[in-house]
Amino acid sequence: MTLVFFGIITGFVSGFFGVGGGMILVPMLLLYGFDMKSAVAISVMQMVFSSIYGSFLNSKKNKDILKDGLTIGIGGFIGGLLSGIIVPNINEQYLKYLFLLIVLFAIYRVSRSSIIEIKEVKYHNKYLLVLTGFFIGMIAMSIGVGGSIILTPILVSYMFYNIKDASSLGLFFVVFSSLAGFISLSLSGNMHYLEGAIIGVSSLIGVYFGIKAKHIINMKSYTKLILGLYILILISVVIKL
Repeated sequence: MTLVFFGIITGFVSGFFGVGGGMILVPMLLLYGFDMKSAVAISVMQMVFSSIYGSFLNSKKNKDILKDGLTIGIGGFIGGLLSGIIVPNINEQYLKYLFLLIVLFAIYRVSRSSIIEIKEVKYHNKYLLVLTGFFIGMIAMSIGVGGSIILTPILVSYMFYNIKDASSLGLFFVVFSSLAGFISLSLSGNMHYLEGAIIGVSSLIGVYFGIKAKHIINMKSYTKLILGLYILILISVVIKL
């Protein structure tokens, strides 16, 4: 039942904030007693469920942003394939510190998003988008997050998306990076199928209600809530370290 609860909570966070869910699920699994590498594997499998379903629901609201999402996603898929090589060969403590640095970056960029001018940009360099996706996918899958915690602040700060569209695009990106991570970790023998499936299926309930809630709340409050989530995750990781 604990894993089912983790799944529902993670799914709601995934749908509402447009994240894979790993940034909240990994700390919960660590606190529950899993080691970092097991938590990463379970988190990656859960992301496959939540990201595909969440992106399907988001596409009903806004199909235009998925064009850039496909380009970034291709890069993310290629980068995510390298996680099966990175995870077994890097010290677990280093992965935790990398996770910590990613969260600090996200807090800094989102905290500045309220003073960043959002302007319409109709074209983005496809090669830059693929390269961005590649590096985010490679790093994100190695620490058990979908990548949107890195991608969303970049989209808002440097590519001038509003934060709700950026979060939807971030979740679409997670589809590619998590599938690549799942394949890579499975081939390397590091996947935890049972725990991942239990949490993944349970997360679909939370995803549905999370996306419903996202479309109701206003933009300013939404930004503050994203920032609050990142700060909570930072605290949980620091405690574990």
